[in-house]
Amino acid sequence: MRLVFAGTPEVAVPALDALIGSARHEVVAVVTRPDAPAGRGRRLVASPVAQRAEEAGIEVLKPARPRDEEFLARLREIGPDCCPVVAYGALLPRVALDIPVHGWVNLHFSLLPAWRGAAPVQHSVMAGDEITGASTFLIEEGLDSGPVYGTVTETVRPTDTSGDLLTRLAFAGSGLLAATMDGIEDGTLKAVPQPAEGVTLAPKITVEDAHVDWSVPALRADRIVRGCTPAPGAWTVFRGERLKLIHVAPVPDRTDLAPGVLSVGKNNVYVGTGSYAVELLWVQAQGKKPMRAADWARGVRIADGEVLGA
Repeated sequence: MRLVFAGTPEVAVPALDALIGSARHEVVAVVTRPDAPAGRGRRLVASPVAQRAEEAGIEVLKPARPRDEEFLARLREIGPDCCPVVAYGALLPRVALDIPVHGWVNLHFSLLPAWRGAAPVQHSVMAGDEITGASTFLIEEGLDSGPVYGTVTETVRPTDTSGDLLTRLAFAGSGLLAATMDGIEDGTLKAVPQPAEGVTLAPKITVEDAHVDWSVPALRADRIVRGCTPAPGAWTVFRGERLKLIHVAPVPDRTDLAPGVLSVGKNNVYVGTGSYAVELLWVQAQGKKPMRAADWARGVRIADGEVLGA
């Protein structure tokens, strides 16, 4: 099939590579978000997908909005058989959905109908899921509600951050998306409607969602930190300033600390929660680089009994 791939961030690149490498299909163009400011100089930088497509000599389309007539006209000229999508980042209007013969097929990083929305991996980690995965489905105008072509499962490991899990899903999902294109092309794969039961939503994680309330149980605090790493980054407050929490570990045998209360040893920093303590392993103070929590504690001279989150 002639494919037009739609995607933007780094997590979409493995799927693009898998389709570029396919002997059965041709990626004739890529659709991605417009160049965005990045770095200290805030200069405009092309998306990771755009950069990879340019390296491969593939035409890149960067519409400000997918309903722009110039973009739609070019898409009609190209005449794709199918448009595979991975984290494109813009809502596709019906007029665009109707152009490819086999529609737009999205690779979504959850086992649908669970975790429909913008942040499925973060919500999966924060909810304590033991199993998640990726799904390919035909895009409709509803939110991730279209019929499913296929799935692949992935175990959520006890120490996984959302970044760790998303990296694995990006590579596992790339094979699923390529196999889905094969099945659509040869007519052996049919999309199956999603069940009405089991629908959960995964809206974008906000900075406030990433704020750790130390009155919650230790496992919940750990899941918030892991789910919000690397973005938007879990945080608490220390001496009136925001402290980023990069890595923590529950300590079930430490039950003597009230929520938010700090205890500092020679090489350890503990904080109380609503159940038992967690150990702070890596943190980042405002304006500083990430550092081991024990080094941070020595630098700011924490006294036993000081509180996080006050």
